[in-house]
Amino acid sequence: MSNIIIRAGVQADLPILKEFEQGIISAERPFNDCLKSEYICYYDIGALINGQNSRVMVAEDDGFIVGSGYARIMESKKHLTHNFHAYLGFMYVASSHRGKGINQLVVQALISWGKTKGMQDFYLDAYADNSSALKAYEKLGFKASLIKMKLS
Repeated sequence: MSNIIIRAGVQADLPILKEFEQGIISAERPFNDCLKSEYICYYDIGALINGQNSRVMVAEDDGFIVGSGYARIMESKKHLTHNFHAYLGFMYVASSHRGKGINQLVVQALISWGKTKGMQDFYLDAYADNSSALKAYEKLGFKASLIKMKLS
């Protein structure tokens, strides 16, 4: 773990980051039967890398990217006390590096970046049945604030 470096993502990272995105989608398919069965994408990773109001962070181990995440500053709903918040997403750690605290390092770096942009409120989504993700985010201090429910 001492060789892990957290840094901002760059356009040259796109090939591996697009693989990570497909890894996220594969992991989430069991939690959402409404995801299309064909090839899909969640993110415009290149735009997130280039955005002034977003930051992609990657975790590197000996020069290999092993984890990712992004923060994006978003306008909050009008009824909230904060006008803007940071939304976190694209959390992924390569299977060979899971359980080593890499996601925690990425999230902490994203929160630090958000704070430099004046953010005090941070949100993310996790599937209710994804207990490992929920535990990981709870360790970082996140707690459930709204449960989205669906009927199909």
